[in-house]
Amino acid sequence: MGCAGSTPTSDDISKKLKKPKAWKHTQAITPAQLKQMREEFWDTTPHYGGQKEIWDALRAAAEAELSLAQTIVDSAGIIVSNSDMTLCYDERGAKYELPKYVLSEPSNLIKEA
Repeated sequence: MGCAGSTPTSDDISKKLKKPKAWKHTQAITPAQLKQMREEFWDTTPHYGGQKEIWDALRAAAEAELSLAQTIVDSAGIIVSNSDMTLCYDERGAKYELPKYVLSEPSNLIKEA
């Protein structure tokens, strides 16, 4: 028997995903600038530590609809500490922090004509 139930599983402590709260960027940005910021973040994630597979799953979840995102984080064993996905952990306890701009659009996004 031993230690079967000792480690909390992601089901016990992982929060259900929610849409991020509205937020405002320091200055109004265009969709192209937002896309650029997102690309730069995802390109540099390997430098933040953690596992590439988890970063890939987080990116897929960040870019997916909420219900699909939930399935992605669950199947990857990602433990969601903040329900908007700004703070997550993998099963080894490595920390993954996501900026709001990869998860949702700012309220002051410039709509291009």
